[in-house]
Amino acid sequence: MFLARSLVKMSGHNPLLRLEQRAAEADQLIEYLKQQVQLLKEKAVGQASVKEEKKLLVENAKLKKDIEELKKQLLEKEKSRGGRSNMSFYSFFPAPLSNVIFSGNGASNKAEKKQQQQVAVSQEDAKVDVSRLDLRVGRIVSAQKHPDADSLYVEQVDVGEAAPRTVVSGLVKHIPLDQMQNRMAVLLCNLKPAKMRGVVSQAMVMCASSPDKVEILDPPSGAAPGDRVTFQNFPGEPDKELNPKKKVWEQIQPDLRTDERCVATYKGAAFEVAGKGVCKAQTMSNSGIK
Repeated sequence: MFLARSLVKMSGHNPLLRLEQRAAEADQLIEYLKQQVQLLKEKAVGQASVKEEKKLLVENAKLKKDIEELKKQLLEKEKSRGGRSNMSFYSFFPAPLSNVIFSGNGASNKAEKKQQQQVAVSQEDAKVDVSRLDLRVGRIVSAQKHPDADSLYVEQVDVGEAAPRTVVSGLVKHIPLDQMQNRMAVLLCNLKPAKMRGVVSQAMVMCASSPDKVEILDPPSGAAPGDRVTFQNFPGEPDKELNPKKKVWEQIQPDLRTDERCVATYKGAAFEVAGKGVCKAQTMSNSGIK
C-alpha cells in the first residue's frame, strides 16, 4: 500500500464545501482502486495459481479497508479543525496497482512454469516406446572371463565415444570366447550402470534369445560404432538414462522380437541403421530379444 501526501493551503471560507470536496475525492479514488483491482483479477486468471489468487484477494481486501480507514480519519480531522487542515487526500491518482500489490506475480510465473514442466514430464512418461532406448552399433574390442563369475564375460566395447565402455554379459554358456573378440553388436546404452559381481556394467549386448539358444544381433554391413539404431514410425530422442523405477525397459522388451526372416523388430518395425540396413540374428527367427 502506498500513500502520497502534500502540504496545501486550504481556504477557511466554506469548511463544509471543502469537506464535501475531500469526500468526493476519496470516493473517486476508491472507484479508481476498484477498477484497478478488477483489472488485476482479470490478469490473475491467466497467471496466478489458486493459492496466489487467494493471496491477492486478501491483499486487495486489506488495501480497501485501509483506504476506508484513511478516508474516515481525514473527515474526522477536518471536522475537528472546523474545516481547516494542512492535509489533502491523495493529491494525485496512483500508478497502476499491478506494480504494488500483485507481489505474487513472480511466484505465480514460477509455479506456472513448474506446472508446465510437470505436465511435460507426465506426457513423456506416458509415451513408452522403443524411441526411448539408446540403441547403438558397437564393436566388442576385447572380452574375457569375469574373475569372480564363471557364467559372465567382461567386454570392452566401442560405442562411438571417447573411451570404450565396460559391459558384463551372461554369454559364456552360449558364445565361445573367441567369437566374442573384435565383433560387431547392438548395444543398449542408456540403462543405469549396474554392478555385476563386483564389475560395473555400462551397457547391454542385445541378443535373440530362447531358453536353449542365444545369438548376438548383427548390425548391417558397413555400420560403424556409435551409429544409432532407429525404428520407422517411432521417432524421438532416447532418454539420457532410463529410470529403473519407471520400468521403461521392462515395458518395451516384450515387443522386441525377430521376425520370420530373423530381422530384429519392435512391433513389426525393424532395427534399422539409416542408409545401411537392418539388424538381424544369424538363425533365430520368431524369437524374443533381450
